[in-house]
Amino acid sequence: MASEIRLSNALLRPWRLDDAESLARHANNPNIARNLREGFRFPYTLDNAREFIKRHVIDTNWAIEVGGEAVGDVLLHPRADVQRRTAEIGYWLSEAHWGNGLMTEAVRAVTAFGFERLDLLRVDTLVFDRNSASARVLEKAGYVLEGRLRLAVIKDDEVMDALLYAIVRD
Repeated sequence: MASEIRLSNALLRPWRLDDAESLARHANNPNIARNLREGFRFPYTLDNAREFIKRHVIDTNWAIEVGGEAVGDVLLHPRADVQRRTAEIGYWLSEAHWGNGLMTEAVRAVTAFGFERLDLLRVDTLVFDRNSASARVLEKAGYVLEGRLRLAVIKDDEVMDALLYAIVRD
């Protein structure tokens, strides 16, 4: 299970089955789903939340807890083979907590965990080009835009570019 990471105003901790109601309530938002992969559904139901929690009780996935409830998620997905010292980072946060620096702090903390505890050399992710808020989170956390992948993703029948952001260990 993921270890706990204390942030200034939140806690990153393992997901628990009793988080399902909070997860469903905060995740059931089209403004969140529009910038995530197809597996993140809208509407987001209690059954979706329970299934997510069952699949994501792993060492590199954290619930973002604020005020005693899970309000978001941050995940490192380690790669294999020739990319075995690289991981992809993914995250989302309840709209009620946008704009206060929480996600930037969480991304920094999880990235540091990856470098220090998993011996990663690189962490990267793709951002839909329309998601400027996520790009800003990554840039504030020290990630660098490495490139634009033209016409790389389709979401809700919209074809768009993806932006590749990465950070490497010093």
